[in-house]
Amino acid sequence: MLQHMQWASLYSDQRSIDTDTNVSTDELRTSFIKDYDRIIFSSAFRRLQNKTQVFPLPGPAFVHNRLTHSLEVASVGRSLGTAVGRIIAEKYESQHGQAFASFYRHELSSVISSACLAHDIGNPPFGHSGEYAIRSYFTELDTTTRSIFTDAMSENQWADFTKFEGNSNAFRILTHAFAEKKTAYNITQTTLASIVKYPCRSIDGFDKQSGMISKKKSGFFDSELSRWQTIAAQLGLFKQPGFETGEVYVRHPFVYLTEAADDICYRVIDIEDAHRLGILSYPEVEALFLPFFDDDTAYQNTERIQGNLEALIDPNQKVQYLRAVWISRMVGLCTEAFINQETTLLQGNLQASLIDVLPEQYLPLLQKIDQISYERIYQHRTVVEIEIAGYQVIGDLLDIFIQALLKPGETRSGKVLQLIPKQFPIDHKENSLYQNVQSVTDFISGMTDIYAIDLYRKITGITIKAF
Repeated sequence: MLQHMQWASLYSDQRSIDTDTNVSTDELRTSFIKDYDRIIFSSAFRRLQNKTQVFPLPGPAFVHNRLTHSLEVASVGRSLGTAVGRIIAEKYESQHGQAFASFYRHELSSVISSACLAHDIGNPPFGHSGEYAIRSYFTELDTTTRSIFTDAMSENQWADFTKFEGNSNAFRILTHAFAEKKTAYNITQTTLASIVKYPCRSIDGFDKQSGMISKKKSGFFDSELSRWQTIAAQLGLFKQPGFETGEVYVRHPFVYLTEAADDICYRVIDIEDAHRLGILSYPEVEALFLPFFDDDTAYQNTERIQGNLEALIDPNQKVQYLRAVWISRMVGLCTEAFINQETTLLQGNLQASLIDVLPEQYLPLLQKIDQISYERIYQHRTVVEIEIAGYQVIGDLLDIFIQALLKPGETRSGKVLQLIPKQFPIDHKENSLYQNVQSVTDFISGMTDIYAIDLYRKITGITIKAF
């Protein structure tokens, strides 16, 4: 029998560590608005202001960092949630009632914007190179050291490090109590499910050959598996056919909206930043985005937009205007794509992002943006330099702290471990290696670029503070 999810069961006020449904009685701040507030006021979110998006920070011109990117993604996510929610509410209100319609009409936007705020909260310093640096450190260990870990950990636990993933780390940050009795977030299961783009374990993920979007990367570590299983059961998320005895699940439909907001934003803001830095000219930027309006269905057509552009003098303002109208265009197209894919979404069978199932005429235009971004932006010298620095700094920091874990009897090791904050506890009991390595990884992945560089300089003797 073909399984499918139900719009009426895909949301819940139940929070991640509560045992009962905890409906907010606050007339001003609903449970889902509280999710947004808890994330945006958190220190983990605030640290994103000093984490690299693409270009090094700080630079000669203001470019996006992880925090400004996340705020913009949340803005686009709110629009997507509002547009999709209104359509679902109108379509099914007579079937499911007023409370159902109220959630989709008024609350879905808060869920998606909250998920968008948190989508990069687990990313380590130095952009995506930070993830690769952590993976590389563990995969390139010598045979003797590697055997110490593999003998003490399950295959999936070891994969949490050799396949370290920022998405899994975000889920951990939002659900793990660390050294506290209660996680500071305790956000709703609905919002949590909306950030898990790849609902599978590390050992099952990073399998692009499968063609399954759930297995493209991974969504939770071994330590948070039971938390995910609880959320999946609560919201009616089932395992992918053929993986009933494993841990590969269908995506929550809301994830596609979170992902679409991110896909829209990074494509346009990376181009905008490249223009500000003089890497791309204004005519090149215009040629990338203007063709999206050569369509009778567009709210604004090419001729009208060109007229508005001619009224602007500053090229930066022209790019800002193009960015604004293009985002609006993409929100409309992704909303249509979501609704058109409703049946496939609820069956858990959509194996592509929304931006990849847009009408055919837009796909070559998107591919052109991706090609230019890869060739001219992601391979730019300044970007490559910060990536190399990330490998060096993160790799060396990991080695210093991991070696201290493995050699606790050495005097230096005790000093090194003292630098790890108490919220990342080190347990010297037997069978604690997985948890201890997680604590080290939690500490380093949570660092800002600036803090990581500063600590690296200090403990390697490059910079010694004079008293």
